[in-house]
Amino acid sequence: MKKGFNNDIYLKKQTKEIKKRMKQFDNKLYLEFGGKLFDDQHASRVLPGFKSDIKIELIKEFKDDCEIIFVINASDIEKRKVRADYGITYDVEVLRLINKLVDYGILVNSIVITQYKGQISADKFKNKLERNHIKTYIHTSTKGYPTDVDLIVSEEGYGANPYIETTKPLVLVSAPGPNSGKLATCLSQLYHENKRGVRAGYAKFETFPVWNLPLKHPINIAYEAATADLNDMNMIDYFHLEAYNKHTVNYNRDIEVFPVVKSILEKIGGESVYKSPTDMGVNMIKEGIVSDDICREASKKEILRRYYKARCSYKEGLTEECTTKRIKLLMNELNITDDDRKVIKAAREKGEISGVPAFALELPSGEVVVGRETDVMSAPASCFINAVKKLAGITDDIYLISPGVLEPVIHLKKEIYGDPNAKLNMQDVLLGLSMSETSNPLAKLALEQAKKFNGMDSHSTVFPFLTDLAVLRHLNINTTSEAEYYLNNLYQEN
Repeated sequence: MKKGFNNDIYLKKQTKEIKKRMKQFDNKLYLEFGGKLFDDQHASRVLPGFKSDIKIELIKEFKDDCEIIFVINASDIEKRKVRADYGITYDVEVLRLINKLVDYGILVNSIVITQYKGQISADKFKNKLERNHIKTYIHTSTKGYPTDVDLIVSEEGYGANPYIETTKPLVLVSAPGPNSGKLATCLSQLYHENKRGVRAGYAKFETFPVWNLPLKHPINIAYEAATADLNDMNMIDYFHLEAYNKHTVNYNRDIEVFPVVKSILEKIGGESVYKSPTDMGVNMIKEGIVSDDICREASKKEILRRYYKARCSYKEGLTEECTTKRIKLLMNELNITDDDRKVIKAAREKGEISGVPAFALELPSGEVVVGRETDVMSAPASCFINAVKKLAGITDDIYLISPGVLEPVIHLKKEIYGDPNAKLNMQDVLLGLSMSETSNPLAKLALEQAKKFNGMDSHSTVFPFLTDLAVLRHLNINTTSEAEYYLNNLYQEN
């Protein structure tokens, strides 16, 4: 894979910038930590070479001086909001993050449930956390927000929230997703710290949009495409332009709320060091970009992926048609077409010729391998077998999985599960290869190729089966599909 991003340069610059900001506030900084702590696949896709877990390496640089507060919106718990890339709910994501951070020896201070209105599911989540010795706090809606600053910064406003006792100079406030209440939690803590005579500060860490790239740079437009369902829009930060006569990029929500935030900071501490939303940020992502051309090309592909995912989400009733239309307009701005991802055309052509579902996968060499549904395999499973053969240099006529392994699995699905059209999915194929490797050295060689699928591009002519989709995610294959159900069946399993 061609690399457009250098992690070492970025890590060095980002660490220095955060330390610099900490010194501004007598070494007590509340840092609103946006984006994903782990598995930031969007960043990896638009910045080839970006480590998806680089933020954890960054946090480890401050390991002895930082602690984390997680924030989750009670409404998101109630609605069982899902992290799309992993298919898990936000509350489960918080638990996953806590477990991983503990493994790294990073201190998790507590969980804050925001916008609490007596939701039963939020109560249950709080009980679970507390019964497992995790400090949990409840924040309700802040009185007066966003217009009455005097009420907001008072005992009836932020003062009504419980104070979260922290012991480290750097407090990261993170969340499983957007609109969770990170900013409000930071400002609430600043109010309480000031009441206790502590001059704490606030700053914001967001990877996207990249403030010092052009407004219409594909990396920034890819962020717009990723957040099209939230109606986020990149804008020139006119506060920064007026203050410094420099063009910088921010997104609409931060710009719109800046006058309120600035007034609150002035009310809490008597002054604000910030003249613009851009001033609040500490993002140094541009410093790690070593090939603008590579990142531009990757970002265009990501915008196209987002378009197809939006089409599928609309078909599934998860989003509105306006989301798809917004991304289509962004595609038009950059002249992006289906031809920018070779796998789309390859999968469609295979599907049209075969008359059955088809799947295409682009190898690191740029060659595209295709597979179609067969009597015994799903299209992704078939394509996977063809791909590992190609990578391992195994000819097409050689069978990797012995009939003695395949037949019992198919029999189990038909006779025990009651599926007359049972086919092997990708999980079955991986298990089959694993079971065959003791008797077939080529099966072992083929299985070793699975490590090479990280970051590959793929496309399906129908919604993949759930089990296939789970394996594609686990292998970190960038998958899109047409908004079509297999055999027009709205209920799919395998």
